[in-house]
Amino acid sequence: MTVHAPVVLDIAGTALTAADRRRIRHPLAGGLILFARNWVDRHQLLELSAEIKALRPDLLICVDHEGGRVQRFRSDGFTHLPAMRAFGELWMADAMQATAAATAAGFVLASELRACGVDFSFTPVLDLDHGPSQVIGDRAFHRDPRVAALLAKSLMHGLLQAGMASCGKHFPGHGLVKADSHLALPVDRRSLKAILADDAKPYEWLAGTLDAVMPAHVVYPKVDALPAGFSRRWLQEILRERLGFDGAVFSDDLSMEGAKGVGSTLDAALLALAAGCDLVLLCNQSTVDGGAPIDALLAGLEQAAAAGRWVPEDIAEARRQALLPQEPPLPWDDLMHAPAYQRALELLP
Repeated sequence: MTVHAPVVLDIAGTALTAADRRRIRHPLAGGLILFARNWVDRHQLLELSAEIKALRPDLLICVDHEGGRVQRFRSDGFTHLPAMRAFGELWMADAMQATAAATAAGFVLASELRACGVDFSFTPVLDLDHGPSQVIGDRAFHRDPRVAALLAKSLMHGLLQAGMASCGKHFPGHGLVKADSHLALPVDRRSLKAILADDAKPYEWLAGTLDAVMPAHVVYPKVDALPAGFSRRWLQEILRERLGFDGAVFSDDLSMEGAKGVGSTLDAALLALAAGCDLVLLCNQSTVDGGAPIDALLAGLEQAAAAGRWVPEDIAEARRQALLPQEPPLPWDDLMHAPAYQRALELLP
């Protein structure tokens, strides 16, 4: 059987338990996503990430760390990054300064995370700021897809300077719908033509530079009855074939309300993988019954592979491993004195 490690799981506390170690060693575990509950200070985070890597050097240590209200680590020296809307507002005053500031933000974000052993952040947000969506809101750069794409590309350049890959989200666009997919299943009733001409434009323009994409738990009924992250039409026919994207695709969190309509967690994972996801996230389940939902997913995928219900792919594993940093990070103390880092801090709005 091809070795393909698609599951991104989580841990409950600030140090690994025996159950965490067992799950991290599981051959189907490909990543670990951190939350604020896993944070005490930089020393603790560095020790935690080092222990994870000692168990599985190839495990992708991830976090949602965008800036603004979505930033998991906020103390012990971490820079409080602005919400992405701040860069869009700066663009309206000085476009070139805004692109420089976005690059600086990407560099600061990635440098600080990598200095603490974190490999990857789910950023940038490519959703457009239509107004109604509270869950997106100021996480979006701008309403104009051209501005959003250019600022996102600038931020991605900063990530790249610090050795971190990028992840555009939430394909093909979550910004128009009011409902929060954490709590409900949003529905966007626009036509495919309208979506491709507006919200999906950044994905078309950045298809060759984005390293990863995360689809939305949103239904677009004029395109497919399934949410985008479970839709072969969205992920294969449109994202890969029509827009030309060839990087990794992550499902959004399978424990979110927007994912529950397709069945059990295992059903959702199998459907996402069949649709074209290379990795599936299962978040905040380590705190449920001692992590039983994570164990059930790992065991269920093993059984599905043995029964031929899921066929692991070499290309999917190659895409996962391509997200791992290729160079060692600059240690924190060295980073604090690095001229490029100091200059980046000065450029932040």
